[in-house]
This record gives sequence, structure tokens and C-alpha cells, in this order.
Amino acid sequence: MVITIARQFGSGGRKIGKKLADRLGIAFYDKKLITLAAKESGLDPEVVKSVDEKATNSLLYALSLGAAATFDSTFHIDPQIPMNDRLFLVQHDIIKKVAADPCVIVGRCSDYILRERRDCVKLFIYADIDDRVDYAMQVYRIPEEKVMGVISRTDKSRENYYNYYSDGQWGDPGNYDLCINSGKLGVDKTVDFIISYLELRGMV
Repeated sequence: MVITIARQFGSGGRKIGKKLADRLGIAFYDKKLITLAAKESGLDPEVVKSVDEKATNSLLYALSLGAAATFDSTFHIDPQIPMNDRLFLVQHDIIKKVAADPCVIVGRCSDYILRERRDCVKLFIYADIDDRVDYAMQVYRIPEEKVMGVISRTDKSRENYYNYYSDGQWGDPGNYDLCINSGKLGVDKTVDFIISYLELRGMV
């Protein structure tokens, strides 16, 4: 079983994913994928961080259709490919590799990359804007005068990334098995709810 989590900024999606993985006793991947991508590919870790979950402006590589044609199993990537696309190609391959074992993966088009896996549970975590503002200010210490801008820019970046590298729409309920308003339950009860859902499906 693999669980993928797409999330709005300020919804607590990453924290929910980490607690869910801990409860299930399985691996958790979020920014760890950046470290793995840099290590496996030889890309500069700082450059990798700067382009993570950001799409290029070109119309290159509507992946994962052409992924296999642009790199090999040793991560030899055409250096003429824009860095954003190179990172996606590497993470595409790493996501498929780590998904060989049970895990929770946050973001990075993981639901799309693993869409053919019958044991992949695809979640979308969202929340009302007031709840997201409160969460972002408390957890990320974002000043009140800046928080709405950060939420808007981050969500737009995630939406552009997903829509560019997949053939779906970020946040479209049709892409996910379950969409959860975490603001109504809070982090811990959202994790409880997800586990109950997995039990009903006979997956845990």
C-alpha cells in the first residue's frame, strides 16, 4: 500500500502525512525526496531545493508519458533539459522506486505518477481559508500581513506544477480517492479518519 497526499498550503497536509506514516509504521517521503534526488542525480542540492514543485514555462515533457525516453536507470539526464524538468524526471523515478515498499508520499505529482497502482490511496487535504491562515501563522510563523500572499502563491505554484506535469487538475476530486477538510477535524482526528477509511477498504 502506498498513500499519496496532495494538499493546500496551511491545511496541515505534511503533518498529517507524517503522523499517518508513524501510526501505520511505514516510511514517509516529502522533502526527503529532494535529498534523494540530489544524491542520486548529482544535481546541486541547493538548486534542487529552489526548483522543487515548480513547473517550467516551456511546453516540454508532459510526463510521465515520455519519462523513460529522457533518462536511464543511472540518472543520466540530458543537460539541455531545464532544471525543473530534470528534477521531475529524477523524482519520478525515485517515487516509483520507494513505492516498492509501503509508504506515504506528500506532493510532487505522486498520485499521478503512481496512478496505475491498484494499491495506491490518493488523498487531497484542504481546509477553509480562515483555518489555513491560523495554521500558517501558528506553525510557520508567517506574519498576518503576509500570510494570504504566501498561501495564494504556494497554492498557485503547486497547482501549476501538478497541471503541467500531469494530465489532470490539481484539487479536482476526480483525481483522488478521498478529499478531507482537515480544518473540521484537526490533524490527529484527520489521521484517525484516514485510518478508518483504510480499514473500511480492507487495506490495514
